[in-house]
Amino acid sequence: MKDEQFENVVISLYRQGWSKRRLATEYGVGRGRIRRIIEDHIEGRNREMAAEKPQSRGSKLDEHKETIQQLLTKWEDAPATGQRVYEILQQKGYTGGISIVRDYLNKVRGGGNQEVIRCVETAPGERAAHDWGEYTIDFTRSLERVKVIIFSYILCYCRRQFIEVVADKTQQTLMASLVKAFIYFEGVPREIKSDNQKGCVDRWEAGQPIFNQTYLSFASHYGFRPLTIRPGRPVENLKIERPFYYFETNFLNARRFADKEDFKQQLVQWLTERNDVRKHRTTGRRPIDMYMEELPSLQPLPRNHYDTSTIAYRTVNRESCVQWSGYYYYVPGRHLFESCPVRVTPGRIMVYSPDFIELTNYPLADKMTKGRYVGLPGSNVKKPRLDASEIISRLKAFGGEMEKYIDSLKQHKPHYVHHLQQLLELKGTYHTDDIMIAVKRAQQYGVYEIKSIENFLSHHAQTKQGIKSLFKDPADDE
Repeated sequence: MKDEQFENVVISLYRQGWSKRRLATEYGVGRGRIRRIIEDHIEGRNREMAAEKPQSRGSKLDEHKETIQQLLTKWEDAPATGQRVYEILQQKGYTGGISIVRDYLNKVRGGGNQEVIRCVETAPGERAAHDWGEYTIDFTRSLERVKVIIFSYILCYCRRQFIEVVADKTQQTLMASLVKAFIYFEGVPREIKSDNQKGCVDRWEAGQPIFNQTYLSFASHYGFRPLTIRPGRPVENLKIERPFYYFETNFLNARRFADKEDFKQQLVQWLTERNDVRKHRTTGRRPIDMYMEELPSLQPLPRNHYDTSTIAYRTVNRESCVQWSGYYYYVPGRHLFESCPVRVTPGRIMVYSPDFIELTNYPLADKMTKGRYVGLPGSNVKKPRLDASEIISRLKAFGGEMEKYIDSLKQHKPHYVHHLQQLLELKGTYHTDDIMIAVKRAQQYGVYEIKSIENFLSHHAQTKQGIKSLFKDPADDE
């Protein structure tokens, strides 16, 4: 059955710059249905235009219409803006104005009844907005299709924008990116609006958002009021959604990127040389000029920035490594099987001794990094080992019951040191309290096989997940 209201919404959002892929994802329908709705609409408009039989009139654009058609076909899933088409035609010798280009694009693309949407204009320094974007980019150097995640932040008065490539969409990354944006703009607005992402909003109750406590703490530190859109109303955040459309059609379209680093470099250049200095269609002015007016109204940055790092404990394994997000980082020194504090920022990991002396730090391994070990010494470097006295000393620190079990193990196992090391290694996977319950049970029933203790723990105890502070750390295989 024809759903005219749904089709009207699809056409309206498509005219506003939403891609077919995005429409299909947003409304949970197939891209084929979205494509048919748009094609039927364009075909209907073309029939109306043909019936009117307007008299053709020569213009400077005539010799470039074939180029325009090629661009529209090439970038069908991400329609180019009139501005971007105009820039490309200028490179090919077009000397006319941009208005003719936009009028022609409106005709060939077709139009539709659009919902009347009015953006609320805000005073200088009053509001900013942020959001994520995901794109699949064909890199020419590796010939691979790679997902690239974008963080976008915009000052709503001047429309000046900060964009960066990020690794993920976690709360930690969100806050680190917001700090970079504050530094980039040399100040903080009084309000910041987001969508209902988990890093900002836990849930809605009685028509009101319940903001995440960590995000509220972050907002209090920088002195801004958090805002969010109502669920299912993306048009409430058009001041961030519309710039994404301009980014897609003016930066991504008709460009090639060798790799992610080339993508980042071109993005920085585009932000300053194109996005900052273009004439904005709504304000009629350059964002960089309006930013200079807005800057005095932004709140000053605090003396110390909010610590967005993740802090957790990790146990050094038998290879003298700690594990984080599937990668193993080498820890120098004699710290086997000790629980060491680990501090992780968006780009670096630092490992400390139990008494909080920094042992080492590494750049955080990228998800595309080959190999699972970082910082391993060469084969000529002797790996750290624990002697028998140190192993026994660490185990005795567990409590009196452990000391009794060690004495019993010495009587029943000639090579008891090997078994004691296996027992100590369990600390890397299980909590000390659970290990002691298993040891007491083994002592009670005269069990002196460490494998039996490990089997008991695997059935009756939970593995370590790390002691979390501020943020949930990524799931590990520990």
